[in-house]
Amino acid sequence: MFNVLIEAGTQTAKPQPNIFAQLFPFILMFAILYFLIIRPQRKKQRDHQTMLGNLKINDVVVTNGGIIGKIVNIKKDKNTIVIRVNETAKIKIEFQKGAVVGILSEEKKS
Repeated sequence: MFNVLIEAGTQTAKPQPNIFAQLFPFILMFAILYFLIIRPQRKKQRDHQTMLGNLKINDVVVTNGGIIGKIVNIKKDKNTIVIRVNETAKIKIEFQKGAVVGILSEEKKS
């Protein structure tokens, strides 16, 4: 029993690895994730919000459902827009502003 205690006291402690060396792979993975996924997605969201803020009457837009029409009214209090889908039948549909995916030019509508 005393031999075990003596041997335990004479063993040297193993050096602990550097904490930075252990965390470096995780830091590297987060940096790669940030530059390849998070940053481009934020830029895309910012561009979409800018496009929604710049909507005006007579813009030809496409919605996330694929409906194409011309904006005839913007209701800022409800955060909605009214688009005219058919000029001859004067069909109008009201959408949330966030449903607009993009603005089309007049040439692309026909």
